Amino acid sequence: MSMTELLVWLYLINSVLLVNHEIDSAYWNEWKLFKLPGGINGFLVVHFPLLFLVFYGIILVYQGSQMGLIFSLGLSFAGIFAFIAHLYFIKNGRNEFNVPISLFILVSVLIVSLIQGAVTLYLLFE
Repeated sequence: MSMTELLVWLYLINSVLLVNHEIDSAYWNEWKLFKLPGGINGFLVVHFPLLFLVFYGIILVYQGSQMGLIFSLGLSFAGIFAFIAHLYFIKNGRNEFNVPISLFILVSVLIVSLIQGAVTLYLLFE
């Protein structure tokens, strides 16, 4: 398996994990946690372009384009940010996302994001 093929799979796995995290986020009313306006309506509207970009990114990664590598770095950073932000809230007494499946998703996102980021950087600078 080439590094580009590995990156396609890592991107796909991370996308699935992050989409599941966003489903979990809707359950926990994440817009309240981050003090975002618009409630569920705003939350869902924002996700139309975000999900389009995530899914478009996998096409670009599959094509082996430089822009795909940029999208891959973006997804990696998003996963790392998700983990750090939610860990911060949990450590500060917020109970949202402090259940086994939510924690499993967040830790998995972190691990896959770190590996994906490393593979992406390798391909960017090879």
